Amino acid sequence: MAFPDTPLDSRFELFVGGVWIPVRTYERDGIEVETGRRDMASQTDPGRLSITIDNRSGVYSPRNPLSPYYGQIGRNTRCRLSVPGTVSYLVLDGNPANYASTPDHTSLDILGDIDVRWEGEADWYRSEAQMLIGKWADGQRSWSMRLQDGSLFFLTSPDGTNTKFVSWTLPALPRRAALRATLDADNGAGGWTMTLYWAQSLTGPWTQFGTFTGAGATTVFNSTSPVTIAPDQSFTDPQRHPMDGRVYKAEVRNGINGTVVASPDFTAQAAGTTSFADSAGRTWTLSGTATIRDRADLIVGEVPEWPQHWQPDDLDAWVPIEGAGILRRMGQGKKALDSSLRRRIPSFAPLAYWPMEEGKNATRAYSPIAGVPPLTLTRADWAAADSLDSSNPLPQLASASGDLPMMMGRVPAPTAPLTSWSVQWVYRLDQGNSTRRTFLRILSTGTLAEWYIQSDINGTTVLGKDSDGTTVITHNIGTGLDLFGQWVRVRVAATQNGGTVDWTITWTDVGGDNGNYSNSFTGTVGRPTGVASPPDGYSSDLDGMAIGHISAWPSDNTTAYLRAIDAWTGETAWDRVRRLATEENVPLASIPGTETTQQVGPQAPDTLLNLLQAAADADGALLLEDRTRPGLVFRERSSLYNQTPKLTLSYSAAPGLAAPLVPVDDDTAVRNDRTVVRDGGSEARAVLEDGPLSVQDPPDGIGIYDDSVTLSLHDDAQAEPIAYWRLHLGTLDGPRYPTVRVLLHKAPNLIPQVLALGEGDLIRITGLPAYAGFGDVDLLVEGIRHEMGLQRWEVTFNCSPAEPWNVGITDDPVYGKADTDGSELATAATSTATALNVLTTEGLVWTTDGAELPFDIKAGGEVMTVTGISSWLRDTFTRTVSNGWGTPDAGSAWSTVGGGAASDYSVGSGYGVQTLTSVGVSRRTAVAAVHPDCDITCDVTTSALATGDSLFGAPTARMLDGSNMYLARLEFATSGSIFLNVRKIVADVQTSLGSYTLPFTHVAGTFVRVRFQVQGSVLRAKAWRATDAEPGAWHIEATDTALTAANQIGTRSISGAGNTNTNPQIRYDNFSVINPQKFTVTRSVNGVVKAQSAGADVRLAHPAIVAL
Repeated sequence: MAFPDTPLDSRFELFVGGVWIPVRTYERDGIEVETGRRDMASQTDPGRLSITIDNRSGVYSPRNPLSPYYGQIGRNTRCRLSVPGTVSYLVLDGNPANYASTPDHTSLDILGDIDVRWEGEADWYRSEAQMLIGKWADGQRSWSMRLQDGSLFFLTSPDGTNTKFVSWTLPALPRRAALRATLDADNGAGGWTMTLYWAQSLTGPWTQFGTFTGAGATTVFNSTSPVTIAPDQSFTDPQRHPMDGRVYKAEVRNGINGTVVASPDFTAQAAGTTSFADSAGRTWTLSGTATIRDRADLIVGEVPEWPQHWQPDDLDAWVPIEGAGILRRMGQGKKALDSSLRRRIPSFAPLAYWPMEEGKNATRAYSPIAGVPPLTLTRADWAAADSLDSSNPLPQLASASGDLPMMMGRVPAPTAPLTSWSVQWVYRLDQGNSTRRTFLRILSTGTLAEWYIQSDINGTTVLGKDSDGTTVITHNIGTGLDLFGQWVRVRVAATQNGGTVDWTITWTDVGGDNGNYSNSFTGTVGRPTGVASPPDGYSSDLDGMAIGHISAWPSDNTTAYLRAIDAWTGETAWDRVRRLATEENVPLASIPGTETTQQVGPQAPDTLLNLLQAAADADGALLLEDRTRPGLVFRERSSLYNQTPKLTLSYSAAPGLAAPLVPVDDDTAVRNDRTVVRDGGSEARAVLEDGPLSVQDPPDGIGIYDDSVTLSLHDDAQAEPIAYWRLHLGTLDGPRYPTVRVLLHKAPNLIPQVLALGEGDLIRITGLPAYAGFGDVDLLVEGIRHEMGLQRWEVTFNCSPAEPWNVGITDDPVYGKADTDGSELATAATSTATALNVLTTEGLVWTTDGAELPFDIKAGGEVMTVTGISSWLRDTFTRTVSNGWGTPDAGSAWSTVGGGAASDYSVGSGYGVQTLTSVGVSRRTAVAAVHPDCDITCDVTTSALATGDSLFGAPTARMLDGSNMYLARLEFATSGSIFLNVRKIVADVQTSLGSYTLPFTHVAGTFVRVRFQVQGSVLRAKAWRATDAEPGAWHIEATDTALTAANQIGTRSISGAGNTNTNPQIRYDNFSVINPQKFTVTRSVNGVVKAQSAGADVRLAHPAIVAL
């Protein structure tokens, strides 16, 4: 029987002596676990575990010398709490004695193409090597796969000793991932090719992230080694040990996508299994303490304190443990990390290095390199120059008209003779000197005992003297003012080349360009022995020059300064977090998204946790604790976009959903005026000007709710889109559901889904009642709280709305559609009406392309599915009608509303006709309008060129009768000219509101297209050949308020009083009212059944939001 019919099998363990030991606990106090963010926090809180240990034996008293764990438990002992999980896995701890293996077999003797796949959880970005799988032993090497420095390595050996390999930087990987490596031993092009892939699981699909091709075909050595997960390479320097983590599956194939010859599946094994046969027939055996486990960890943390409690009668003793996630320790008493240069340069093993980042009262600069004596510098203002992002403040020369500054740093001798060396340093002198002065003197044992590097605003001199002080070389170099007013890195390098020494000097603007000069002299290169000022001290002309990060190297170049000198500015947030985690050996996993993370600014000296959080904040990502190990998870912002629910709960049918489920419709999370400041740069502001949550005073808005945040960004241009994204997140017009409680003892079927949930995942609650807004609500999990006992398990999710995270996706049927700028119902609709009149009030009208249908809209809280959209009225006149115009393709029938006889109106030959059998009498057709605003297009022509006087044809709007209307009239003059005129007729008085002469002449029977738009008091018109593209600009724009009622839409034709044509025809075709539009809909998709009123706002239910 399972929980809740049997007690919950929760298990608390301590990591003691390299082994997890189960600990007996008291259930009387219950167990609490909290992870993620609480109380709407902007950052992740340290995980918390509250549990009570039974300590009647005194075993768990750290100060008890009789305890078997004496000296092994205490502050920050690792702990974990787990429950039965849903999947098994192999647990490895990095100990070479603990592994799983299968012995050599003929099927494993792969000599050519090979395909190796592995799925598990590892510390992907640790600097030390971690073996994953291999057939690999000293002298018996075939192939192996390992992790190192955040890269995947795949190696093969053709002879059991020598290797061929490929390594490639890993992409952002989730906690659990699959890796794959293939060898094409003979690629058909005279070489061999290795390719690396990753996937979410062993079943793929696989994404390639690295490949390498070598010359000549190769083979794989037929070794006698077993296939091991994971092999040990203690025989290498440095040593490479098995990975520390979980393994789910692995696979070895003979040939790329070839026959499977080994396929251990640890997920198919029961916990505690020590030997099993895989599907390929290979027998796998576990060694040492390697184990197959099936537990799900709720938290892996540390015990920061051990409070001891007991009863006076000694009948009971207990320890109320408050375990904490790794963020607690990372945030306790941590000093700032060293500057970027100070952290990086020593790792490249220079001969000597002096950062010169001492405090303001210093007199010498200490070296972090063992055996290097301090550098002395007198007459300097220490810690005065603080503008180099990659450094703590550096000293500035300051003779102050007194003694000149003197500097000397001695470089120890290397262990072996050098054939090349280099010296590098950074400096800044804002005011260039006009007299050439020595910036640095380099001492060496070579032909040139002294190298003088001298500069001024007109150029540079490299002067070399021998040990007697005799000048050996003097080279004047044309340099410019770019050596001043900014930070500059200088490199002087020398290399022995036969009997000559080749030397180079290079200047590199920090974050900018570089220039160099090279030459040579006869002699020996020697080695550097010191760096110094001129013998008499630095000239007072150089007062104010900042100098630091001086280093000497046993080669002519180094990449130690690369990227570190600009403080890594411009790297992505993920790259920043990953690099820091690797440097500081913090286990790290990623939940990658679909977009590249934001570029971050310079890495300032700060605590590790602050630097990691600053990178996360720049992207809008989540920096989370790993629930399976004392490490971190970086959840990229774009991984929160458009998620599918990990847990779906029915309000009416889910027994586990606990009451009360209380929506909060308040202003706590509203921010409608947001400023983003780039740290060290400019700022951008985004304000919501209109709408219910705008900055307008009530009732038009809610007033100003502003905030400002400073972010580490690479470029000022990033601030504005981030400000608008944050505005979008802060102005959701909807309720919050701060907490959702689930009673797992009431619904144990939900346990697998709950265990799979992490912070940032999506929960969907369906079937909400009317008072909660109907339909479904999507929530993002911000934090998770477990409360459990023997028969009880309650989980509370801290949540925030997920709706703002549904962003546009190109060509997606739901999130691939741009929303209207403004639409409303042109007329009221009953609760069952399936045809709606929709008016676009701003921007483009809705698409009529059937390929874009169906999609959902929302009006008055009701969601409807649109299955068809057409013009409100559309007529191509393909019918034949006498004595009228009949019924159009879409819309109501035409009415003849005045002028002439019935026989003057007809349809035939593909157009509608109004025959002018009498001069100066208008003919009009019309359809009752549903709204005063409209947008009309129609084609107009005449049957003959006008004679005697003009012929006129026009679409009309707000037409009450023949004496009251607006019209966009085309005048076809006797000259062939065509004039467009917007006119009003009020009480039979005509007034021109604007005119335009078309740039072409009329040909009888050739149609001219007119577009006539009436919006409120604004009237617009344009005209063009019907066969041409529509011009972008309106030809006429006018304002008038005389006619405001909807009345009728139609046409009006007339001839001038002097016209002499016989029964001329004004012909109309392709008449379309493109706005309003007719929507065919399925009503009440979200359960809301209601009548809709005219003017109700109409928008997409799921508009495409432009993501950051």
